[in-house]
Amino acid sequence: MRLRKVKNALEKLKQHADYFIDEPINLKGKWQKVFNNENPIHIEIGCGKGQFIIELCKQNPNINFIAIEKYDSVLLRVAEKLENLKLNNLKITILDAFKISDYFANGEVSRIYLNFSDPWPKNAHAKRRLTSPVFLKQYEVILSKDGEIHQKTDNRGLFEYSLQMYSECNWGIKNISLNLHADKDKYSDNIMTEFEEKWSKLGPIYRVEAYKK
Repeated sequence: MRLRKVKNALEKLKQHADYFIDEPINLKGKWQKVFNNENPIHIEIGCGKGQFIIELCKQNPNINFIAIEKYDSVLLRVAEKLENLKLNNLKITILDAFKISDYFANGEVSRIYLNFSDPWPKNAHAKRRLTSPVFLKQYEVILSKDGEIHQKTDNRGLFEYSLQMYSECNWGIKNISLNLHADKDKYSDNIMTEFEEKWSKLGPIYRVEAYKK
């Protein structure tokens, strides 16, 4: 799907100062001060248009959430959805997850959500997958002792690759589903992304939780 570039997206984002963090690089180790509390921090890497993270915030007021996107035009859509909401536990920011450990201190994050990440199907691009060792090593640093990764994908190849990488990088795995929407009783609290609502009718959604050993 082609990204629709929005003119002056960054400047428009800055107008949403209640939510948008312009320079996240300066907040490493200081994110709880941003929220003015000591609640746990959960981040979603690649938040899309924000449906998942916004609903998660509504349901969990005692958790601080940070929605991360690489592209300002995409993040602007999240900001627009937030215009008429008053969520004190959500911040949105632009950063490249390839250097995520530059933005969060050791143990600063309690949970990472990876929802329908780019599968990067070519072997030459494997290191760009958000569950490659390049990323897992950084997640291990920024996650707390009991930190977890919650991953959903419709791509079987990415799912199998992720399971292999979790194993090779010494992560534990639990709550695996090969067809999330068929396991409605077990995952009744599942919050769907926009992508999930559209594509889950065409095939199974895979889900796994990974944790630090």
